[in-house]
Amino acid sequence: MFEIFKEYISQKTTLTEAEYAKIEAVCIYKKLRKRQYLLQEGDVWKYNAFITKGLVRFYSVDESGRENIVSFAKENWWTGDRASLLTGEPSKNNIDAIEDTELILITKTNFDRLCQEIPALNDMVNAIINKSFITSQNRIHSAISFTAEQKYLDFVQRYPDLSLRAPQAMIASYLGITPETLSRVRKETAKKH
Repeated sequence: MFEIFKEYISQKTTLTEAEYAKIEAVCIYKKLRKRQYLLQEGDVWKYNAFITKGLVRFYSVDESGRENIVSFAKENWWTGDRASLLTGEPSKNNIDAIEDTELILITKTNFDRLCQEIPALNDMVNAIINKSFITSQNRIHSAISFTAEQKYLDFVQRYPDLSLRAPQAMIASYLGITPETLSRVRKETAKKH
């Protein structure tokens, strides 16, 4: 698993073998079966999590029991509840596996120490956080501005593999539309293209 993480880091920055060894020394390896939780609402999130294999969803459940998917995360992506991690407050969200998934977890304490000791890692993390912020802004913009069809087309363009891997009901939840609307939009889109 660590080799996948090392390859990911090496594509973004240059570290020494000694720095990689420091990182590997604090990695916790976790495997999730499909539908198994990584985080449940009410628990405090304490890790930075990197996915080496598989697919997870980050979501909340409202009072009526409806799931509201905030994001998906797949291979070479990070996941976790940043609000809970930074505040130490219980999470209002869940993370569970859509597919069998393998992750590397690094505790907040160890991750913060690594970022202090390895400036290139810290720069990489800041670049990822900035990119994530931009992605979140774009997602909010599409959620409040796009039609159902525009939301779906934007999703397929940005994440073509996720549109094939995630169940349609989950994609509908992520887009903020009903599964019936998604089905209709997919049919209409297929006729046009």
